[in-house]
Amino acid sequence: MLGAFQRIWDRGCSRVYKLEKETKDDWWDVEALYDLCFSSGRTALSSYRLRDGVPMVAALCLTVRDPDGTLAAAIRYWPVEVGGQDVLLLGPVAVHPTRQGEGLGGLLINESMAEARRLGWERVMLVGDAPYYSRFGFRKLEGVVMPPPTNPDRVLGFALKRGAWDGLIGDVRRVI
Repeated sequence: MLGAFQRIWDRGCSRVYKLEKETKDDWWDVEALYDLCFSSGRTALSSYRLRDGVPMVAALCLTVRDPDGTLAAAIRYWPVEVGGQDVLLLGPVAVHPTRQGEGLGGLLINESMAEARRLGWERVMLVGDAPYYSRFGFRKLEGVVMPPPTNPDRVLGFALKRGAWDGLIGDVRRVI
């Protein structure tokens, strides 16, 4: 499946990027990017408790690199459950500060969600800013409860399959 993500992307900007699945060799670079883009307390967030000891959904974890191999952006996904149903937890997604505004975050979100749909996933959720994520179709989830402390207005979902979130409520639970 790697072939589906080995692409060179040029969105009319002066840079050409390579989109690939994250590998074990990428781990430190991706963690360093997350440290750069997010606060030092990022691992204390409730979403990280859902990820502790749980393998990533590797087929959906992607990186974007410059031609010289410098990491420009990354996205990861984790499995969770809501109401006994499988759900993808998107995040973190990060774009290097020198590359923001070039559409790399959108590229990662769109490509990874298309692959998730192709792989049979039905729904995706995240904790994030509705004004940013609504352009990808994410909406506030009513009745889906993240572990505290999480602002319920930031709990957003997207149905990869029509109606996948209809009537689905409950606590977001860690998958082992």
